[in-house]
Amino acid sequence: MDAVLKNKFVDAELTYIIDDGKPSIRYVDWPEEQHNERLASYELKRTRIFNGRLLENPPKLNNFGFELLKRKSAVSNFYDETEVKELYYSETAEIVQQESGATSVHVFDHTVRTPDTSTHKRGWVRSPVRYVHNDYTERSAAQRVNDFFPDKASDLLKKRFSIIQTWRSIGSIVESEPLALCDGKTIPDTGFIRNERRYRNRTAETYHISYNPAHEWYYFPHMTNEELLIFKVFDTSQEVDVRFTAHTAFTDPNTNSNAPARQSIEMRALAFF
Repeated sequence: MDAVLKNKFVDAELTYIIDDGKPSIRYVDWPEEQHNERLASYELKRTRIFNGRLLENPPKLNNFGFELLKRKSAVSNFYDETEVKELYYSETAEIVQQESGATSVHVFDHTVRTPDTSTHKRGWVRSPVRYVHNDYTERSAAQRVNDFFPDKASDLLKKRFSIIQTWRSIGSIVESEPLALCDGKTIPDTGFIRNERRYRNRTAETYHISYNPAHEWYYFPHMTNEELLIFKVFDTSQEVDVRFTAHTAFTDPNTNSNAPARQSIEMRALAFF
């Protein structure tokens, strides 16, 4: 383990969308429209991913778009959705408010991720996401405010708000499929491709991001369950350094073949300023 922590970087393949100038469209529960689907193509790019633990000046939420924190949780079982909602939501809100400087925070969603499909019987336990993406677009971020604050949305949308996420190991450590994050300052304003998931009653949008050699990637090897990543996926402010943060799970070539499956939980929160 000590040797892994001392690696300055790894070279690994990341999955990027190919930018052909058009959005990717998938119909989820709308079989009558599936003939109109337009699914994107992807490519593997060998990418250098630096060890964020070794930086002289560690990444911070406000200058890289992400930050590693030491935060122990009181949750005993992250597969118990009731315990997560009753305890971890409030823990997360406190952390997001403290680190972002927001005046108020609303935690609205969570997902446990593991490649162990035996746990996927509950809809909120899913596989890791293995392509470069950002969870919200300008439209879908604003829609979240409308979803959760329908009576106050018109006023809230006139002020600055962000969507901030956290990511934690819920096993002892993360050895396989760690999370890589791109320094938001190195992501150009191009290459954000809308990924639409169309349902009968709504359309969900994320950004899949195309390759650019300017991207600078980081990871934090062997994260423990007493550590937490906080990162920004949307910000309305045009004055901050980072408005989006691309991220993805990846296969670390140094991972032992018998390493345990990754187990993690991600939280999503609206932060109002």
